[in-house]
Amino acid sequence: MTSLKFGTSGLRGLVSELPDAICRAYTLAYLRHMQKAHGIAPGGKLLVGYDLRESSPRIAAACIDAARVFGMEVENSGPVPTPALALRALAQRLPAIMITGSHIPADRNGLKFYRPDGEIDKIDEAGILALLDLAGADASDADDAGETSSKALAEYEARCISMLGDGALTGKRIGVYQHSSVGRDVMVRVLGALGAETVAIARSEVFVPVDTEALRPEDVTLAAGAAEKYRLDALVSTDGDADRPLVADESGAFIRGDSLGLLTARFLNADAVVTPVTSNTAIELSGLFAKVYRTKVGSPYVIEAMQQAAKDGYRRVVGFEANGGVLLGSKVNLDGGAVEALPTRDAMLPIIAVLGMAAGNKVPISTLLKDLPARFTRSGRIEHVESSKSGPFLQALLDEEQRAIFFAQLGTIQANDAIDGVRVVLTTGEVVHYRASGNAPELRCYAEAGSDERAGQLLQWGLQRAGEQLRKYSAV
Repeated sequence: MTSLKFGTSGLRGLVSELPDAICRAYTLAYLRHMQKAHGIAPGGKLLVGYDLRESSPRIAAACIDAARVFGMEVENSGPVPTPALALRALAQRLPAIMITGSHIPADRNGLKFYRPDGEIDKIDEAGILALLDLAGADASDADDAGETSSKALAEYEARCISMLGDGALTGKRIGVYQHSSVGRDVMVRVLGALGAETVAIARSEVFVPVDTEALRPEDVTLAAGAAEKYRLDALVSTDGDADRPLVADESGAFIRGDSLGLLTARFLNADAVVTPVTSNTAIELSGLFAKVYRTKVGSPYVIEAMQQAAKDGYRRVVGFEANGGVLLGSKVNLDGGAVEALPTRDAMLPIIAVLGMAAGNKVPISTLLKDLPARFTRSGRIEHVESSKSGPFLQALLDEEQRAIFFAQLGTIQANDAIDGVRVVLTTGEVVHYRASGNAPELRCYAEAGSDERAGQLLQWGLQRAGEQLRKYSAV
């Protein structure tokens, strides 16, 4: 058995199962598939970037070595946000590989592959696996990744700065929770260029697995303490590869990722929104958008539905996930000029959108949420739950009788769906949703209610109830 598999954000697995030989094998399979299906031939250029995990430079070097063997010229972008690498790849019509495990623990890592026109899809994943030759993998060590290029980083920062007018954040004091995000210095430079006074907080040289959908208690405590200590107007951060944002208001209270996505779509005057079923129903209830498309969790599904939205005639298409990452499906005009589409998760767009909206309206960050429907969501996870346990658990909930018994303590089920996992809507309008993570051995739980307190209660109930059932499966 191996932990390596394609999930919602590329190939992921234990670092111990990503030696140089395996990284080379997957890189060669990816390039062979690109040649077969997308016309990428030896002699062309490949972009490579990586996050700040200890294992990432070594994995990147192995991928670069394999690409050179294949006959590709490699532009090594070094440590760079995933959306920055994707932006340059899309603009230059080049394939790219990002080495990142995103928010998952440091003992894991991954490879995220891009075609010249954006992220690979599920068909590409199957194509790569069909050409994978692990038996013939070269086991020699790679040690020469070559010089790094700053082009991807520079182009991304210029894009971010262009989203608001000159001095748009003048007079604002913004905390930047840096930890081990590969975008930690980008945030400081971009917000400073827009006029903000920045306060860099909690920089770490050890990888910190910040998950924007399941914040650690220490993250919550840090934000509240920093907001008071430094008298901040907001505190911002990202996950490890800087494609998922964190924004806390003036009191240090974090805004949910789906709320950030909703505010960003409003800022961009979207006519169509695409988001997974894990995002809360305030999106529909707001009445701000002509069309809302719901998908499974994962950027490939969001991108597919964004393409459908464009075919359906919508001109300002915005996608986002419950983790806060925003995908821009259309070119939009903003104060700083036109911003090109970027159909991959981006953390800086929602950060800039929310800060810019609050500054432009001369209101605190917290006020932005008051005009939205009163729907509150909470999410959490049970770690170390392999598919051998989560699978039977979710399968049982697909049975109507077992589902009714499981949720009986909460009341009567009004509706349910299995778009991604099992999601139930109670007659009260409250929502509880379970799904297995596509990136790590975890069971995710999402709860939605009319108050934050009630959403928290539902989440705790959901985690406890699932834990009880999972223990039964363990005992079998």
